[in-house]
Amino acid sequence: MQEQFIPIDIHTNKLPDWLISRRHCIRDWQPEVELIRERINNAIQDMPIHKGITKLLSGTYINYFHCLKIVEILKETEADSRNVFGRYGSQRMKDWQEIVRMYEKDNVYLSEAAQMLVRNVQYEVPGIRKQISKCEQMQNECERRETELKKQENSALKEFNVSCQKLGIKGKSIKKELVERCQELPTVYKEMALALPSLGPAAKLYKAFMDFMCEPDGKRECVPLLLFMIENGNTTTYEWIHKEKPLKVEEPIFNISLDDEDESKKSDVIDFGDGIDFGDSSGGIDFGEDVQVETGDIDWGSGDGIQIDSSSGAEEIDFNISLEESGIEVQGGGLEGGVASGNEALNLLDNPVTRMDFINDLLEVESFLKIRIHELSSGGSDMLSLSQLQNSETLLQAQTIESVQEKLKNVQTMITKMNDPTLHHLYTIRHSPRYVDNLAATLKQKLSLVDKSITQQKLVNAKGIEHGELAKELRPKLELIISKTKELQSQIEADISKKYKGRPVNIMGGVSTL
Repeated sequence: MQEQFIPIDIHTNKLPDWLISRRHCIRDWQPEVELIRERINNAIQDMPIHKGITKLLSGTYINYFHCLKIVEILKETEADSRNVFGRYGSQRMKDWQEIVRMYEKDNVYLSEAAQMLVRNVQYEVPGIRKQISKCEQMQNECERRETELKKQENSALKEFNVSCQKLGIKGKSIKKELVERCQELPTVYKEMALALPSLGPAAKLYKAFMDFMCEPDGKRECVPLLLFMIENGNTTTYEWIHKEKPLKVEEPIFNISLDDEDESKKSDVIDFGDGIDFGDSSGGIDFGEDVQVETGDIDWGSGDGIQIDSSSGAEEIDFNISLEESGIEVQGGGLEGGVASGNEALNLLDNPVTRMDFINDLLEVESFLKIRIHELSSGGSDMLSLSQLQNSETLLQAQTIESVQEKLKNVQTMITKMNDPTLHHLYTIRHSPRYVDNLAATLKQKLSLVDKSITQQKLVNAKGIEHGELAKELRPKLELIISKTKELQSQIEADISKKYKGRPVNIMGGVSTL
Protein backbone atom coordinates (compact mmCIF):
# COMPACT_ATOMS: atom_id res chain seq x y z
CA MET A 1 0.00 0.00 0.00
CA GLN A 2 1.32 3.45 -0.87
CA GLU A 3 2.16 5.72 2.01
CA GLN A 4 -0.34 8.39 0.99
CA PHE A 5 -3.21 5.99 1.52
CA ILE A 6 -2.18 4.88 5.01
CA PRO A 7 -4.55 6.64 7.45
CA ILE A 8 -3.34 8.52 10.49
CA ASP A 9 -5.43 7.66 13.57
CA ILE A 10 -5.23 10.07 16.51
CA HIS A 11 -7.22 9.73 19.73
CA THR A 12 -9.00 12.92 20.77
CA ASN A 13 -7.50 12.97 24.28
CA LYS A 14 -3.96 12.67 22.90
CA LEU A 15 -4.37 15.14 20.04
CA PRO A 16 -2.64 18.16 21.75
CA ASP A 17 0.33 16.03 22.83
CA TRP A 18 0.51 14.42 19.39
CA LEU A 19 0.76 17.83 17.69
CA ILE A 20 3.57 18.88 20.05
CA SER A 21 5.41 15.57 19.76
CA ARG A 22 5.29 15.84 15.93
CA ARG A 23 6.65 19.41 16.19
CA HIS A 24 3.61 20.94 14.55
CA CYS A 25 2.98 23.14 17.60
CA ILE A 26 4.97 24.52 20.51
CA ARG A 27 4.26 23.94 24.19
CA ASP A 28 4.03 27.59 25.25
CA TRP A 29 1.28 28.66 22.91
CA GLN A 30 -1.17 29.97 25.53
CA PRO A 31 0.38 33.48 25.88
CA GLU A 32 0.17 33.94 22.12
CA VAL A 33 -3.49 32.95 22.15
CA GLU A 34 -4.24 35.49 24.86
CA LEU A 35 -2.85 38.28 22.66
CA ILE A 36 -4.84 36.99 19.70
CA ARG A 37 -8.06 36.89 21.76
CA GLU A 38 -7.51 40.49 22.77
CA ARG A 39 -7.06 41.51 19.12
CA ILE A 40 -10.23 39.60 18.18
CA ASN A 41 -12.29 41.35 20.88
CA ASN A 42 -11.17 44.73 19.57
CA ALA A 43 -11.79 43.81 15.94
CA ILE A 44 -15.30 42.55 16.62
CA GLN A 45 -16.33 46.00 17.84
CA ASP A 46 -16.11 47.33 14.25
CA MET A 47 -17.74 44.86 11.90
CA PRO A 48 -19.90 45.45 8.83
CA ILE A 49 -23.53 44.41 8.79
CA HIS A 50 -23.54 41.07 7.01
CA LYS A 51 -25.75 37.99 7.52
CA GLY A 52 -22.82 35.63 7.05
CA ILE A 53 -20.77 37.32 9.77
CA THR A 54 -23.73 37.42 12.15
CA LYS A 55 -24.40 33.71 11.66
CA LEU A 56 -20.73 32.91 11.97
CA LEU A 57 -20.25 34.69 15.28
CA SER A 58 -23.50 33.54 16.94
CA GLY A 59 -23.41 30.87 19.62
CA THR A 60 -19.83 29.73 19.28
CA TYR A 61 -16.26 30.45 20.30
CA ILE A 62 -14.31 32.22 17.50
CA ASN A 63 -11.29 30.26 16.27
CA TYR A 64 -8.82 30.42 13.39
CA PHE A 65 -11.18 28.85 10.88
CA HIS A 66 -13.83 31.48 11.66
CA CYS A 67 -11.27 34.18 11.11
CA LEU A 68 -10.51 32.81 7.64
CA LYS A 69 -14.20 32.98 6.74
CA ILE A 70 -14.45 36.53 8.11
CA VAL A 71 -11.54 37.57 5.90
CA GLU A 72 -13.29 36.04 2.87
CA ILE A 73 -16.46 37.98 3.68
CA LEU A 74 -14.47 41.23 4.16
CA LYS A 75 -13.00 40.78 0.70
CA GLU A 76 -16.52 41.39 -0.56
CA THR A 77 -17.57 44.14 1.81
CA GLU A 78 -14.22 45.99 1.68
CA ALA A 79 -13.58 45.56 -2.04
CA ASP A 80 -13.71 49.35 -2.57
CA SER A 81 -10.62 49.84 -0.35
CA ARG A 82 -8.42 47.55 -2.44
CA ASN A 83 -5.57 49.31 -4.32
CA VAL A 84 -3.77 48.42 -7.54
CA PHE A 85 -1.24 46.25 -5.69
CA GLY A 86 -4.04 44.05 -4.28
CA ARG A 87 -3.76 45.41 -0.78
CA TYR A 88 -6.71 46.58 1.25
CA GLY A 89 -6.77 49.99 2.80
CA SER A 90 -9.60 49.13 5.15
CA GLN A 91 -8.62 48.93 8.81
CA ARG A 92 -11.09 46.08 9.32
CA MET A 93 -9.32 43.95 6.73
CA LYS A 94 -5.91 44.81 8.14
CA ASP A 95 -6.97 43.82 11.67
CA TRP A 96 -8.35 40.42 10.66
CA GLN A 97 -5.40 39.66 8.34
CA GLU A 98 -3.09 40.40 11.24
CA ILE A 99 -5.11 38.05 13.47
CA VAL A 100 -4.78 35.27 10.86
CA ARG A 101 -0.99 35.81 10.64
CA MET A 102 -0.67 35.65 14.42
CA TYR A 103 -2.68 32.39 14.44
CA GLU A 104 -0.51 30.81 11.72
CA LYS A 105 2.72 31.62 13.53
CA ASP A 106 3.99 28.36 15.10
CA ASN A 107 0.62 26.81 14.21
CA VAL A 108 -0.95 28.37 17.30
CA TYR A 109 -4.38 27.95 15.66
CA LEU A 110 -3.92 24.17 15.57
CA SER A 111 -3.10 23.94 19.28
CA GLU A 112 -6.11 26.09 20.15
CA ALA A 113 -8.44 24.12 17.86
CA ALA A 114 -7.22 20.81 19.35
CA GLN A 115 -7.81 22.11 22.87
CA MET A 116 -11.31 23.35 21.93
CA LEU A 117 -12.16 19.95 20.42
CA VAL A 118 -11.00 18.09 23.52
CA ARG A 119 -12.90 20.48 25.81
CA ASN A 120 -16.12 20.13 23.82
CA VAL A 121 -15.90 16.34 23.65
CA GLN A 122 -14.90 15.75 27.26
CA TYR A 123 -16.62 18.58 29.15
CA GLU A 124 -19.00 20.86 27.26
CA VAL A 125 -21.26 18.32 25.56
CA PRO A 126 -21.36 15.83 28.49
CA GLY A 127 -21.92 18.73 30.91
CA ILE A 128 -24.91 20.09 28.99
CA ARG A 129 -26.33 16.60 28.57
CA LYS A 130 -25.96 15.97 32.27
CA GLN A 131 -27.64 19.28 33.01
CA ILE A 132 -30.55 18.46 30.69
CA SER A 133 -30.89 15.00 32.26
CA LYS A 134 -30.91 16.53 35.73
CA CYS A 135 -33.56 19.08 34.70
CA GLU A 136 -35.73 16.31 33.27
CA GLN A 137 -35.22 14.24 36.42
CA MET A 138 -36.15 17.20 38.61
CA GLN A 139 -39.20 17.86 36.43
CA ASN A 140 -40.33 14.24 36.85
CA GLU A 141 -39.64 14.45 40.57
CA CYS A 142 -41.74 17.61 40.81
CA GLU A 143 -44.59 15.91 38.96
CA ARG A 144 -44.38 12.92 41.31
CA ARG A 145 -44.24 15.19 44.35
CA GLU A 146 -47.20 17.20 43.06
CA THR A 147 -49.20 13.97 42.71
CA GLU A 148 -48.32 12.99 46.29
CA LEU A 149 -49.32 16.42 47.59
CA LYS A 150 -52.61 16.16 45.71
CA LYS A 151 -53.26 12.82 47.41
CA GLN A 152 -52.41 14.36 50.79
CA GLU A 153 -54.76 17.24 50.07
CA ASN A 154 -57.61 14.89 49.14
CA SER A 155 -56.92 12.69 52.18
CA ALA A 156 -56.84 15.63 54.63
CA LEU A 157 -59.94 17.16 53.04
CA LYS A 158 -61.74 13.82 53.24
CA GLU A 159 -60.83 13.42 56.92
CA PHE A 160 -62.01 16.96 57.60
CA ASN A 161 -65.33 16.39 55.82
CA VAL A 162 -65.86 13.05 57.57
CA SER A 163 -65.16 14.63 60.97
CA CYS A 164 -67.52 17.52 60.23
CA GLN A 165 -70.16 15.07 59.02
CA LYS A 166 -69.89 13.08 62.24
CA LEU A 167 -70.26 16.26 64.26
CA GLY A 168 -73.08 17.50 62.05
CA ILE A 169 -71.40 20.78 61.07
CA LYS A 170 -70.43 22.39 57.76
CA GLY A 171 -66.94 23.39 58.92
CA LYS A 172 -67.08 27.05 57.87
CA SER A 173 -67.19 28.51 61.39
CA ILE A 174 -66.23 25.48 63.44
CA LYS A 175 -66.60 26.65 67.06
CA LYS A 176 -69.78 28.57 66.39
CA GLU A 177 -71.36 25.60 64.62
CA LEU A 178 -70.29 23.22 67.39
CA VAL A 179 -71.83 25.41 70.06
CA GLU A 180 -75.00 25.92 68.04
CA ARG A 181 -75.44 22.16 67.82
CA CYS A 182 -75.74 22.05 71.61
CA GLN A 183 -79.20 23.53 71.17
CA GLU A 184 -80.22 20.06 69.99
CA LEU A 185 -79.56 18.55 73.43
CA PRO A 186 -83.03 19.34 74.87
CA THR A 187 -84.67 17.46 71.99
CA VAL A 188 -82.34 14.51 72.44
CA TYR A 189 -82.93 14.40 76.20
CA LYS A 190 -86.66 14.64 75.65
CA GLU A 191 -86.63 11.65 73.29
CA MET A 192 -84.54 9.67 75.77
CA ALA A 193 -86.92 10.61 78.59
CA LEU A 194 -89.83 9.23 76.56
CA ALA A 195 -87.99 5.93 76.31
CA LEU A 196 -87.38 5.66 80.07
CA PRO A 197 -90.65 3.80 80.84
CA SER A 198 -89.53 0.96 78.57
CA LEU A 199 -86.76 0.28 81.09
CA GLY A 200 -89.27 -0.22 83.92
CA PRO A 201 -89.80 -4.00 83.54
CA ALA A 202 -86.04 -4.67 83.48
CA ALA A 203 -85.32 -2.46 86.48
CA LYS A 204 -88.24 -3.89 88.50
CA LEU A 205 -87.15 -7.43 87.69
CA TYR A 206 -83.63 -6.70 88.88
CA LYS A 207 -84.89 -5.01 92.06
CA ALA A 208 -87.25 -7.89 92.82
CA PHE A 209 -84.41 -10.37 92.36
CA MET A 210 -82.07 -8.44 94.63
CA ASP A 211 -84.79 -8.05 97.30
CA PHE A 212 -85.44 -11.80 97.21
CA MET A 213 -81.79 -12.86 97.29
CA CYS A 214 -80.77 -10.50 100.11
CA GLU A 215 -81.65 -11.16 103.71
CA PRO A 216 -84.72 -9.31 105.03
CA ASP A 217 -82.55 -7.08 107.16
CA GLY A 218 -79.87 -6.76 104.51
CA LYS A 219 -81.77 -5.30 101.62
CA ARG A 220 -79.72 -2.75 99.80
CA GLU A 221 -80.77 0.11 97.60
CA CYS A 222 -80.81 -1.19 94.03
CA VAL A 223 -80.30 1.09 90.97
CA PRO A 224 -82.03 3.97 92.76
CA LEU A 225 -81.38 6.60 90.09
CA LEU A 226 -82.70 4.40 87.29
CA LEU A 227 -85.88 3.63 89.22
CA PHE A 228 -86.32 7.30 90.10
CA MET A 229 -85.98 8.41 86.47
CA ILE A 230 -88.37 5.71 85.27
CA GLU A 231 -90.96 7.00 87.69
CA ASN A 232 -90.31 10.75 87.50
CA GLY A 233 -88.57 11.28 84.15
CA ASN A 234 -85.56 13.45 83.40
CA THR A 235 -86.02 15.87 86.29
CA THR A 236 -83.59 18.34 87.76
CA THR A 237 -80.77 17.11 89.95
CA TYR A 238 -82.28 19.17 92.77
CA GLU A 239 -85.42 17.05 92.74
CA TRP A 240 -83.35 13.85 92.81
CA ILE A 241 -81.29 15.03 95.77
CA HIS A 242 -83.97 16.72 97.85
CA LYS A 243 -86.92 14.59 96.71
CA GLU A 244 -88.97 17.69 96.02
CA LYS A 245 -89.47 19.97 93.04
CA PRO A 246 -87.75 23.37 93.13
CA LEU A 247 -89.68 26.60 93.22
CA LYS A 248 -87.17 28.21 90.89
CA VAL A 249 -84.45 26.97 88.57
CA GLU A 250 -81.32 29.06 87.98
CA GLU A 251 -79.34 27.12 85.46
CA PRO A 252 -75.59 27.78 85.12
CA ILE A 253 -74.44 29.91 82.21
CA PHE A 254 -71.95 28.31 79.83
CA ASN A 255 -69.89 30.86 77.93
CA ILE A 256 -67.62 29.84 75.07
CA SER A 257 -65.44 32.49 73.48
CA LEU A 258 -65.42 32.70 69.69
CA ASP A 259 -62.78 35.43 69.42
CA ASP A 260 -60.56 33.32 67.18
CA GLU A 261 -63.43 32.51 64.79
CA ASP A 262 -63.77 36.03 63.42
CA GLU A 263 -60.98 38.57 63.90
CA SER A 264 -63.27 41.39 62.92
CA LYS A 265 -65.21 40.90 66.14
CA LYS A 266 -63.42 41.96 69.28
CA SER A 267 -65.56 39.78 71.48
CA ASP A 268 -68.01 37.16 70.31
CA VAL A 269 -69.30 34.90 73.03
CA ILE A 270 -72.08 32.40 72.62
CA ASP A 271 -74.11 32.30 75.77
CA PHE A 272 -76.42 29.40 76.39
CA GLY A 273 -78.59 31.97 78.15
CA ASP A 274 -80.00 30.62 81.33
CA GLY A 275 -79.00 27.14 80.22
CA ILE A 276 -80.54 24.83 77.69
CA ASP A 277 -84.02 25.73 76.57
CA PHE A 278 -86.23 22.90 77.78
CA GLY A 279 -89.37 24.35 76.25
CA ASP A 280 -90.33 27.00 78.80
CA SER A 281 -89.77 30.55 77.66
CA SER A 282 -89.80 31.76 81.22
CA GLY A 283 -86.36 30.27 81.84
CA GLY A 284 -87.56 27.54 84.19
CA ILE A 285 -87.93 23.85 83.48
CA ASP A 286 -91.19 22.61 82.08
CA PHE A 287 -92.00 19.41 83.95
CA GLY A 288 -95.13 18.78 81.93
CA GLU A 289 -97.48 19.52 84.81
CA ASP A 290 -98.16 22.29 87.24
CA VAL A 291 -96.02 22.20 90.32
CA GLN A 292 -98.20 21.91 93.39
CA VAL A 293 -96.57 23.28 96.52
CA GLU A 294 -98.01 21.65 99.59
CA THR A 295 -97.42 23.63 102.73
CA GLY A 296 -99.08 21.13 105.04
CA ASP A 297 -100.49 22.02 108.42
CA ILE A 298 -98.16 24.34 110.24
CA ASP A 299 -97.78 23.54 113.89
CA TRP A 300 -96.94 26.80 115.63
CA GLY A 301 -95.99 25.03 118.75
CA SER A 302 -98.03 23.34 121.42
CA GLY A 303 -95.01 21.93 123.15
CA ASP A 304 -92.35 23.44 125.30
CA GLY A 305 -91.60 26.41 123.02
CA ILE A 306 -92.58 30.02 123.73
CA GLN A 307 -96.07 30.83 122.59
CA ILE A 308 -97.09 34.35 121.74
CA ASP A 309 -100.72 35.17 121.80
CA SER A 310 -101.26 37.52 118.91
CA SER A 311 -104.80 38.30 120.07
CA SER A 312 -103.54 40.03 123.19
CA GLY A 313 -102.33 42.96 121.15
CA ALA A 314 -98.78 42.73 122.45
CA GLU A 315 -96.11 44.23 120.29
CA GLU A 316 -94.03 41.96 118.09
CA ILE A 317 -90.62 41.31 119.55
CA ASP A 318 -87.71 42.10 117.14
CA PHE A 319 -84.56 40.32 118.22
CA ASN A 320 -82.56 42.05 115.39
CA ILE A 321 -81.16 38.73 114.19
CA SER A 322 -80.33 38.38 110.46
CA LEU A 323 -80.83 34.84 109.22
CA GLU A 324 -78.63 35.52 106.21
CA GLU A 325 -75.75 36.74 108.39
CA SER A 326 -76.10 33.72 110.64
CA GLY A 327 -75.74 31.37 107.67
CA ILE A 328 -79.35 30.17 107.72
CA GLU A 329 -80.95 30.22 104.27
CA VAL A 330 -84.70 30.50 104.08
CA GLN A 331 -85.91 29.37 100.65
CA GLY A 332 -89.27 29.88 99.08
CA GLY A 333 -90.50 32.17 101.83
CA GLY A 334 -90.34 29.30 104.31
CA LEU A 335 -92.42 26.98 102.09
CA GLU A 336 -91.35 23.59 100.85
CA GLY A 337 -88.99 23.65 97.85
CA GLY A 338 -86.15 25.99 97.08
CA VAL A 339 -83.96 27.44 94.35
CA ALA A 340 -82.13 24.96 92.11
CA SER A 341 -78.82 26.52 91.08
CA GLY A 342 -75.47 25.32 89.79
CA ASN A 343 -75.28 21.64 88.93
CA GLU A 344 -78.50 21.00 90.84
CA ALA A 345 -80.33 23.01 88.17
CA LEU A 346 -79.17 20.61 85.46
CA ASN A 347 -81.37 17.72 84.45
CA LEU A 348 -80.22 14.24 85.39
CA LEU A 349 -79.06 13.29 81.89
CA ASP A 350 -77.08 16.52 81.58
CA ASN A 351 -75.42 16.49 84.99
CA PRO A 352 -71.98 14.78 84.73
CA VAL A 353 -72.38 12.94 88.05
CA THR A 354 -75.94 11.67 87.64
CA ARG A 355 -75.31 10.90 83.97
CA MET A 356 -72.51 8.53 84.94
CA ASP A 357 -74.62 7.01 87.72
CA PHE A 358 -77.44 6.43 85.25
CA ILE A 359 -75.10 4.67 82.82
CA ASN A 360 -73.69 2.54 85.65
CA ASP A 361 -77.21 1.52 86.65
CA LEU A 362 -77.96 0.53 83.07
CA LEU A 363 -74.77 -1.53 82.85
CA GLU A 364 -75.62 -3.21 86.14
CA VAL A 365 -79.08 -4.20 84.92
CA GLU A 366 -77.61 -5.31 81.58
CA SER A 367 -75.14 -7.63 83.31
CA PHE A 368 -77.93 -9.13 85.44
CA LEU A 369 -80.12 -9.77 82.39
CA LYS A 370 -77.29 -11.42 80.48
CA ILE A 371 -76.63 -13.76 83.38
CA ARG A 372 -80.34 -14.60 83.67
CA ILE A 373 -80.48 -15.41 79.96
CA HIS A 374 -77.45 -17.66 80.35
CA GLU A 375 -79.03 -19.41 83.33
CA LEU A 376 -82.36 -19.87 81.57
CA SER A 377 -80.72 -21.21 78.42
CA SER A 378 -78.66 -23.81 80.36
CA GLY A 379 -80.47 -27.04 81.22
CA GLY A 380 -78.77 -27.94 84.55
CA SER A 381 -78.61 -24.39 85.74
CA ASP A 382 -82.28 -23.96 84.84
CA MET A 383 -83.40 -26.60 87.37
CA LEU A 384 -81.18 -25.10 90.05
CA SER A 385 -82.50 -21.64 89.29
CA LEU A 386 -86.09 -22.82 89.47
CA SER A 387 -85.47 -24.50 92.82
CA GLN A 388 -83.94 -21.32 94.20
CA LEU A 389 -86.83 -19.16 93.03
CA GLN A 390 -89.65 -21.44 94.19
CA ASN A 391 -90.50 -19.15 97.06
CA SER A 392 -90.03 -15.92 95.10
CA GLU A 393 -92.78 -13.69 93.84
CA THR A 394 -94.55 -14.40 90.57
CA LEU A 395 -92.55 -11.74 88.70
CA LEU A 396 -89.35 -13.74 89.04
CA GLN A 397 -90.84 -17.16 88.35
CA ALA A 398 -92.79 -16.12 85.27
CA GLN A 399 -89.75 -14.93 83.30
CA THR A 400 -88.77 -16.72 80.09
CA ILE A 401 -85.78 -16.35 77.80
CA GLU A 402 -87.84 -14.34 75.34
CA SER A 403 -89.14 -11.91 77.98
CA VAL A 404 -85.70 -11.36 79.46
CA GLN A 405 -84.21 -10.84 75.99
CA GLU A 406 -86.85 -8.22 75.27
CA LYS A 407 -85.93 -6.40 78.49
CA LEU A 408 -82.22 -6.69 77.64
CA LYS A 409 -82.88 -5.22 74.20
CA ASN A 410 -84.53 -2.14 75.71
CA VAL A 411 -81.65 -1.64 78.16
CA GLN A 412 -78.99 -2.01 75.46
CA THR A 413 -80.85 0.43 73.23
CA MET A 414 -80.69 3.06 75.95
CA ILE A 415 -76.98 2.31 76.58
CA THR A 416 -76.29 2.77 72.87
CA LYS A 417 -78.08 6.12 72.91
CA MET A 418 -76.13 7.27 75.96
CA ASN A 419 -72.81 6.27 74.37
CA ASP A 420 -73.60 7.78 70.98
CA PRO A 421 -70.45 9.65 69.79
CA THR A 422 -72.42 12.65 68.56
CA LEU A 423 -74.29 12.98 71.86
CA HIS A 424 -71.02 12.60 73.73
CA HIS A 425 -69.47 15.42 71.66
CA LEU A 426 -72.43 17.73 72.25
CA TYR A 427 -72.49 16.91 75.95
CA THR A 428 -68.76 17.55 76.32
CA ILE A 429 -68.95 20.75 74.28
CA ARG A 430 -71.61 22.12 76.61
CA HIS A 431 -69.66 21.39 79.75
CA SER A 432 -66.06 21.98 78.61
CA PRO A 433 -64.99 25.15 76.73
CA ARG A 434 -61.48 23.71 76.57
CA TYR A 435 -62.83 20.67 74.77
CA VAL A 436 -64.41 22.99 72.19
CA ASP A 437 -61.05 24.69 71.68
CA ASN A 438 -59.22 21.37 71.30
CA LEU A 439 -61.84 19.95 68.93
CA ALA A 440 -61.85 23.11 66.82
CA ALA A 441 -58.04 23.14 66.78
CA THR A 442 -57.98 19.52 65.58
CA LEU A 443 -60.38 20.26 62.74
CA LYS A 444 -58.54 23.45 61.80
CA GLN A 445 -55.25 21.53 61.75
CA LYS A 446 -56.71 19.13 59.17
CA LEU A 447 -57.93 22.10 57.17
CA SER A 448 -54.52 23.76 57.42
CA LEU A 449 -52.97 20.61 55.96
CA VAL A 450 -55.23 21.08 52.94
CA ASP A 451 -54.11 24.70 52.51
CA LYS A 452 -50.48 23.74 53.04
CA SER A 453 -50.71 20.99 50.42
CA ILE A 454 -52.27 23.41 47.91
CA THR A 455 -49.51 25.96 48.53
CA GLN A 456 -46.79 23.34 48.16
CA GLN A 457 -48.41 22.05 44.97
CA LYS A 458 -48.17 25.52 43.43
CA LEU A 459 -44.51 25.84 44.44
CA VAL A 460 -43.62 22.37 43.17
CA ASN A 461 -45.53 22.95 39.94
CA ALA A 462 -43.71 26.24 39.35
CA LYS A 463 -40.38 24.56 40.05
CA GLY A 464 -41.20 21.73 37.64
CA ILE A 465 -42.10 24.23 34.92
CA GLU A 466 -38.85 26.09 35.58
CA HIS A 467 -36.76 22.93 35.16
CA GLY A 468 -38.73 22.01 32.02
CA GLU A 469 -38.08 25.43 30.48
CA LEU A 470 -34.38 25.20 31.33
CA ALA A 471 -34.11 21.79 29.68
CA LYS A 472 -35.97 23.16 26.65
CA GLU A 473 -33.47 26.03 26.39
CA LEU A 474 -30.44 23.74 26.70
CA ARG A 475 -31.41 21.31 23.91
CA PRO A 476 -30.84 23.78 21.01
CA LYS A 477 -27.58 24.83 22.64
CA LEU A 478 -26.47 21.20 22.83
CA GLU A 479 -27.30 20.61 19.18
CA LEU A 480 -25.40 23.75 18.17
CA ILE A 481 -22.28 22.75 20.12
CA ILE A 482 -22.36 19.22 18.68
CA SER A 483 -22.70 20.65 15.16
CA LYS A 484 -19.82 23.10 15.68
CA THR A 485 -17.68 20.38 17.24
CA LYS A 486 -18.19 18.10 14.24
CA GLU A 487 -17.26 20.94 11.93
CA LEU A 488 -14.18 21.75 13.99
CA GLN A 489 -13.04 18.12 13.96
CA SER A 490 -13.38 17.97 10.18
CA GLN A 491 -11.36 21.17 9.82
CA ILE A 492 -8.57 19.85 12.06
CA GLU A 493 -8.46 16.53 10.20
CA ALA A 494 -8.26 18.36 6.85
CA ASP A 495 -5.52 20.71 8.10
CA ILE A 496 -3.36 17.87 9.46
CA SER A 497 -3.93 15.92 6.25
CA LYS A 498 -2.37 18.78 4.25
CA LYS A 499 0.78 18.52 6.33
CA TYR A 500 1.12 14.83 5.41
CA LYS A 501 0.58 15.10 1.65
CA GLY A 502 -3.14 14.39 1.79
CA ARG A 503 -3.02 11.25 3.92
CA PRO A 504 -6.41 10.56 5.54
CA VAL A 505 -6.54 11.61 9.18
CA ASN A 506 -9.03 10.11 11.66
CA ILE A 507 -9.51 11.67 15.07
CA MET A 508 -10.81 8.81 17.22
CA GLY A 509 -13.22 9.18 20.16
CA GLY A 510 -14.39 12.61 19.05
CA VAL A 511 -17.74 13.42 17.50
CA SER A 512 -18.33 9.69 16.98
CA THR A 513 -19.01 9.41 20.72
CA LEU A 514 -21.41 12.34 20.69
